Amino acid sequence: MNALVAIPSVTPGGLNSPIGAHFGHCDLYTLVTVENGKIAGEKVIPNVPHQQGGCMAPVQHLAGNGVNLLIAGGMGYRPLMGFNQVGIEVYFGGAAETVGEAVMALIDGRLPRFSQEHTCGGGGGAAGPHP
Repeated sequence: MNALVAIPSVTPGGLNSPIGAHFGHCDLYTLVTVENGKIAGEKVIPNVPHQQGGCMAPVQHLAGNGVNLLIAGGMGYRPLMGFNQVGIEVYFGGAAETVGEAVMALIDGRLPRFSQEHTCGGGGGAAGPHP
């Protein structure tokens, strides 16, 4: 597996950081380079204000930084569809507590693809802000 993986993170970010509960409202993203099934590097980038572009602003932000895979614990249906449209695969982080645990679970093939059943009520055409 070779990928640039984004994981919503709590400040200060990095492999030991707790995972941010909802991708669009996290403090920042830890970007992990995976090469040949191993962690080859990491960097931290800030999140973008949710108001500028709504749910799609973080999608475009990550796509613009070269991300091709995201591990998330929660997101609405609209951003999930947005990730699919820009070619970013989304996996459900499940029980992983830290960025490093989530990446290792991904490498080991233990994370399911994020599907509509994992989404929260935030998007999907419902009026109002994300929870």
